[in-house]
Amino acid sequence: MSSRIFQNIVEQLCDASQATIGVVDAEGNVISCGDASLIGQRFSEAALMIAAMPEIISVSEGKTFLPLKGWNATYGFSAFVIGEGEQAQALCRMAQVTLNATKTYYEEKHDKSTFVKNIITDNILPGDIYIRAKELHFQTDIPRAVFLIRQRGRADVAVVEMLQNMFTEQQDFVLNVNETDVAVVRQVSFDTTGEELNKMAKAIEDRLKTELFARTTIGIGTVSEHLRELADSYKEAQVAIEVGKVFDTEKTVINYESLGIGRLIYQLPTTLCEIFLSEVFKKNSIDSLDQETLFTINMFFENSLNVSETSRKLFVHRNTLVYRLEKIKKLTGLDLREFDDAIIFKVALMVKKYLASRENRMM
Repeated sequence: MSSRIFQNIVEQLCDASQATIGVVDAEGNVISCGDASLIGQRFSEAALMIAAMPEIISVSEGKTFLPLKGWNATYGFSAFVIGEGEQAQALCRMAQVTLNATKTYYEEKHDKSTFVKNIITDNILPGDIYIRAKELHFQTDIPRAVFLIRQRGRADVAVVEMLQNMFTEQQDFVLNVNETDVAVVRQVSFDTTGEELNKMAKAIEDRLKTELFARTTIGIGTVSEHLRELADSYKEAQVAIEVGKVFDTEKTVINYESLGIGRLIYQLPTTLCEIFLSEVFKKNSIDSLDQETLFTINMFFENSLNVSETSRKLFVHRNTLVYRLEKIKKLTGLDLREFDDAIIFKVALMVKKYLASRENRMM
């Protein structure tokens, strides 16, 4: 258990009691204390006394000790108060009760976090989810959203701690998945919209960027209404990031529900994609189009196939754009001014981009 958690409680106890209170581990090392100068010191004699009589108050070298729940020879913690006598014993009992409650809460939180991590990573059988949830008194049928935060560039371990400080509710979980990925499982309402989820993700991104200078990409899965659906939501968040890397390289927050046709293309076999391109571009390969032509095409799509608006954005005469579109028609056999042809061409561009990303990944 983190000494930082104990330290926060210990400081509050010291302020309230005007006494010096602390926590030692099983070896007698001071891990938290109201007197910061004592942190790191070892009370070896006290540790031996506690190990011999873990159920009662021990007094050693002017200090009063009382073990927390779950003490044993290799793992455990004990509260201590500087001083002896009835008042010191009363303060020690007060500290024990408070620290035990804190310890129990965080141990339960850890057990639940491990449980949730096992669910999203498919490390638990579906039939065991309900059994384990019952053991942990875990609510199974409340809506939850999964945010997958992936660090770009150098990974910073402080990201996990900051996210834990941001999401402190009992039903919120911050899970360190691997070196670059952190999953946040957050309780939401049944009517939470995709736009609201995007705002939550943006708030996470802004906080990490502002305080840690961390560059991240965040994938958002669909809201799960039952615990067993969490794994699907997590996989969707992963897919959102991967699809975003191919089709929306400038986006840093990608919602699975907003992926559109890119999600479909991403799941197609490469052989099928290659067949599609060969059938669409019978006259000439898509590679025959130069960068200027591709830029014109993309601008035409961005302006909803509007010739006048596109020519204005490109700073060219309307007739010049019409000439370019006619040239594209001769090369490809597709008239982008026709809605059906435009759709085919748009999909073809996305398929080409997908195949290129696959090739780069394999290199």
